[in-house]
Amino acid sequence: MKSVKSQLDQINMTIREACEKSGRSVEDVKIIGVTKYVSPSRTKEAIDAGIKHIGENRMEGLLHKQETILRDQAKWHFIGSLQTRKVKEVLPHIDYLHSLDRLSLAKEIEKRLTDHVLDCFVQVNVSGEESKHGISLEDVIPFMHELKEFKHLRIIGLMTMAPFTDDQELIRHVFRRLKECQLEVQNMKIENAPCTELSMGMSNDYRIAIEEGATFVRIGTALVGKDIE
Repeated sequence: MKSVKSQLDQINMTIREACEKSGRSVEDVKIIGVTKYVSPSRTKEAIDAGIKHIGENRMEGLLHKQETILRDQAKWHFIGSLQTRKVKEVLPHIDYLHSLDRLSLAKEIEKRLTDHVLDCFVQVNVSGEESKHGISLEDVIPFMHELKEFKHLRIIGLMTMAPFTDDQELIRHVFRRLKECQLEVQNMKIENAPCTELSMGMSNDYRIAIEEGATFVRIGTALVGKDIE
């Protein structure tokens, strides 16, 4: 398995190319190292290589990593679907939530948070695939209005997953639609929903995502590979 540093060098080169093509600055794009399929030691290698953001999609994986990696060594992102009953356990261990997709989850987070504000992405199912979580594009604006009352949630952006397909135009269309929606939310000027960020793009499509405005890309296998099931 290649070193994380060598993989990161290649990814950074692709990011630079995508930013040049779209007239953006590389400083606008942050890499989230998705460590679902790697051990704590490989995760630590990623941090040592310069990855500042780590993403986990299961509570068990998150807690396992933080048994050996200090909480403040990275910014921790929960990128999977979060069950309401697990909110209490997860909140102390994360800096960002990428999967806010229902009012009941927002209420539970608000109830549990007392001393700080959690940065959240609203998850949007742009493609309409039944296999994907998230609210529809049509429901984003009404949902934002519902979230106005929550003082401990800051909606910093929107998140989506494109279809797993070789059709690059379809992928681009999904990312473009999310960008349009993000700008619409920004223009609402909601105090707790600045919505300046876009979490989109994974190992197979992050270049397209960056060209369409992604500010966070969630990269797993292309960065850290896989050393556990």
